[in-house]
Amino acid sequence: MEVIADLHIHSRFSIATARDADLEHLDLWGRYKGVQVVGTGDCTHPQWLAEIAAKLEPAAAGVYSLKPGLALPLNLEGPGWEAVEPVKFVITGEVSTIYKKGGKVRKVHLLLVLPDLAAAQQLSRRLGRLGNVASDGRPILGLDARFVLDLVMEIDPRALVIPAHIWTPWFSVLGSKSGFDSLEECFEASTTYIHAVETGLSSDPAMNWRVSGLDRFALVSNSDAHSPQKLGREANIFHVAPTYPDLARALRTREGFGGTLEFFPQEGKYHLDGHRHCGLRLSPDEAERLGGLCPNCGKPLTLGVMHRVQDLADRRNGARPAAASPFESLISLPGILAEVLGVNAASKKVRLAYFRLLAGLGPELEILRRLPLEALAREGGILLAHGIDRMRRGHVHINGGYDGAYGEICLFTPAERDQLLDQGTDFSHTPASP
Repeated sequence: MEVIADLHIHSRFSIATARDADLEHLDLWGRYKGVQVVGTGDCTHPQWLAEIAAKLEPAAAGVYSLKPGLALPLNLEGPGWEAVEPVKFVITGEVSTIYKKGGKVRKVHLLLVLPDLAAAQQLSRRLGRLGNVASDGRPILGLDARFVLDLVMEIDPRALVIPAHIWTPWFSVLGSKSGFDSLEECFEASTTYIHAVETGLSSDPAMNWRVSGLDRFALVSNSDAHSPQKLGREANIFHVAPTYPDLARALRTREGFGGTLEFFPQEGKYHLDGHRHCGLRLSPDEAERLGGLCPNCGKPLTLGVMHRVQDLADRRNGARPAAASPFESLISLPGILAEVLGVNAASKKVRLAYFRLLAGLGPELEILRRLPLEALAREGGILLAHGIDRMRRGHVHINGGYDGAYGEICLFTPAERDQLLDQGTDFSHTPASP
């Protein structure tokens, strides 16, 4: 059994989220994407908790599903969609801690994964006495990250506390601007309660393998979605039953944890160094030669994830720990269709093509990961099949993200696109890439 789980998302009660970031649309898009387990997000927000309690019912140990009559119709008439099961929800949320430690202001984000709704309600009440949990689904708390970890463990030792997007420069445990050089500096003796870390959109497991201090943690990935349509852009693979005890045990022991689905990390907003205001994108070595300052305006460069990993690495690039879990790097199907069709990913043309492919071929992640190339060519055309084949093989063109600007991952140059359209290809004997 393979279970795909996206545990880090946000509801409409978080700042800068979509108005349809509700349980009904999270369930709908989870089914479109092929994500079986989705975090509720925002588990400390009182209004969101009330909505969770009103709309969800227990489905198995520690997981919930929409109550009868609430699920939105798929509006897909292709074969097999009637058998797609409702999404199972796990109670999750993110908190932002801002505090001083070691003479420096620290800004550490934590992903909380809780065993049931009762634990979340108790945690919300406790944190509500210490800070404001009602103004933002991801509350900003003037509390030490270790204190939050200890508090969650006191409320329910079955819970998981996962340092979120650990390399992001501004808001993470290892971030260059406000983090630490190790998890032990942040959490001290309580580090023993941490079993997993979230690598974030701007890094992938291979980058994290360079830091031996992370070997004992499961490396997880999640979408951090602010709209239901972004579900599953990063996610986790499990080979266990979709219940809270089974998922939590897999993360604690790595038995039954099957690895992750990833962005190409260069697409993340903080992969490389640079200064967006001056349009300057740099490698870590180039930034070092400039002394960390923008040559155009003299202001400090934002040092990206690659730079920070390089600073803390004690292994060469390409090293792989013995216990490392596998991962796959993907591009969203709308992103691929946009390049194939030569239009914007948000266009009506892409949307129509997207749902036509889902109706004929199944959920998005199945299309991206597993379907034979000849089936893709037959249903979506030769460019689509070529594009997905290139993605699976990692043969992509990259402009890395920097200083808050997303990077660009392209499958074809204009010349390659024209050549492929001219020559065509029979995929019937082409093996699918691993």
